[in-house]
Amino acid sequence: MRRAGRRDGHSSIIGVLRALATLCLAALASTIGTVWVDAAPGGTVDGAFKKFWDARSPQEAARAAGAVIGSGVTFQDALARLRRGRPYSSNVPRGIVRLSRRSAGKQFFYDINVPSNYGPNRRYQVRVQLHGGVMGRKTSEPPGNGSIGELAGAEQIYILPYSWAGAPWWTSAQVENLRAILDSVKRTYNIDENRVALAGVSDGGTATYYFAMRDTTPYASFLSLNGFFMVLANPATGVEDELFPNNFLNKPFFIVNGGADQLYPTWYVEPYIQNLQDGGVSVDYYPQPAAGHNTSWWPDLKDTFESFVREHSRDPLPRMLTWESVGDPLDNRAHWLVIDRLAISPGLAPLPDLNELLQTDDQPPSPKLITHSTPFGRVDLERTGNTVQAIARGVGQFTLLISPDAFDLSQPIKVTVNGRDVFDGRVEPSVATLMKWAARDNDRSMLFAAELHIKLD
Repeated sequence: MRRAGRRDGHSSIIGVLRALATLCLAALASTIGTVWVDAAPGGTVDGAFKKFWDARSPQEAARAAGAVIGSGVTFQDALARLRRGRPYSSNVPRGIVRLSRRSAGKQFFYDINVPSNYGPNRRYQVRVQLHGGVMGRKTSEPPGNGSIGELAGAEQIYILPYSWAGAPWWTSAQVENLRAILDSVKRTYNIDENRVALAGVSDGGTATYYFAMRDTTPYASFLSLNGFFMVLANPATGVEDELFPNNFLNKPFFIVNGGADQLYPTWYVEPYIQNLQDGGVSVDYYPQPAAGHNTSWWPDLKDTFESFVREHSRDPLPRMLTWESVGDPLDNRAHWLVIDRLAISPGLAPLPDLNELLQTDDQPPSPKLITHSTPFGRVDLERTGNTVQAIARGVGQFTLLISPDAFDLSQPIKVTVNGRDVFDGRVEPSVATLMKWAARDNDRSMLFAAELHIKLD
């Protein structure tokens, strides 16, 4: 009888764990697509994590997360394993690696340049390099031999995606493409998630501004060479998304423009760069008075460029965040802040706006730099210990992703929005939440124990 009782109790526990796994995976489906639950009881924690680490995409990782949850792993054990990360193989391609992926009926080519002495026990800096001349490319076929070429700098892994007239950099398709490429590289090579820089030349330099306004979370810094962000405000460019210059406030910029550049000369771009600096954006600007629309200055600035990247590693859980969005799931998140829903009646919280050129007292108000055709919302927040103070405008609900590396989970968390206390209490760490975001982010330094949903309307 006692043995029968133990079997019944064991079945009950397993049933609860399987139910929790199913609920977790259903929630995860809304974030990264359809998920099929694989949470069969009886698997070991080691075996479940091996399947999780072997996953080749966030979707596969989400399926494997169910088995991790169903294994009965404790929160602290799962957290420790995720911090350590997957075991990396030394048997991986090195040198120039030519690859492609398919999405939405299109083939996206990309190349990786891996150091010949790559070793799996070292975390490597990564530079994602975006090329120019986008609209002159009629097909997705990559030109050249796949090398970073004359723009090589410090030893690191280089990722070279490709864009063409059918899929310009400034489209949602390329936001998804760069995310997928970076995720794939992270599953094969031991990269430092906090030292991934996004750089580009000409159209690629302009595109760094686009990604800074739509997908800041993966990147440590943005380096625009011979680009100009106001190109994105021109309807003829064909930008299909709403863009918000206030999102520049989250990351540092390294900017180079030439005085003799026939497209974006320094005299034309500098008032806009000054506006960013005056508005609080961290900008290192290096004008090249004699340079045209080329990179003839690279040998002189290479060391400065690489020093900037080295000195500006990413803070995965920044104390301060600003994010503005229309609420699209593709770009409604900055690190541990997610804008879930806009407000029916937008709030009027006063916030400085980088979308206007700063004016002197004797000048008329400036029109918006980038106009918008749909409603949008914005949240500015600052964390001090376990207290979060936020200002929200046009937002009905947002979510704070609570990391044990940023908050003391043994103590209450307090959230104030627009001067009003909206939450004061403890949150419980959850293996399901931990695995949900680990599957999506594939990031050892950005792990979340709980979701705190803040409803404002």
